[in-house]
Amino acid sequence: MDNFANTMLDDLHRYLVSRDAVDERLPECPDVEAKWPAVAEAYLPDGIREFADYPVASLGWMMFIGMAIAKYWDADWEKYGTVDDLYTPLRDKRGFDNLDEYIMDEVLDLHGDAAESMQNMVGDCAERTKRAIFALDIEPGTVDAFKAYVAGLQCMFQMGMAVQLKAMGYHMTKL
Repeated sequence: MDNFANTMLDDLHRYLVSRDAVDERLPECPDVEAKWPAVAEAYLPDGIREFADYPVASLGWMMFIGMAIAKYWDADWEKYGTVDDLYTPLRDKRGFDNLDEYIMDEVLDLHGDAAESMQNMVGDCAERTKRAIFALDIEPGTVDAFKAYVAGLQCMFQMGMAVQLKAMGYHMTKL
């Protein structure tokens, strides 16, 4: 699964570089990255439930979550850094189905064309991730299917973090 995750991450990275949404060098943000296990644990019951009928949303919402947590890191990490589960409060504002809208409206302050552009880009990333998972031709409901889904979610989380960090002016360059 590691090779699959690396290939998927590379594909998403190349796509986002082509959209000028991330830099050639991906950012490192250990504070945000450390939130991944708790976010994943809280998200999985909702994400798995929705994946069968809405795989693009199930994957895409995780990219929005990565963006939101990167925004929290920049805005007030003393407050948000102490919260173990940052997913549930995001979901509970408007419900799972409207998680993307809440994050764009209230957390990222994206509206109009900017929100539509972001929605499309996240949708494209989620579609690419879905196709990569389905291309594995793994039997649904198996341990391997679960691992592929979690790997996809983690890639989406990482790309969400990278997109938001660049949007806030953090640029990664070699020293």
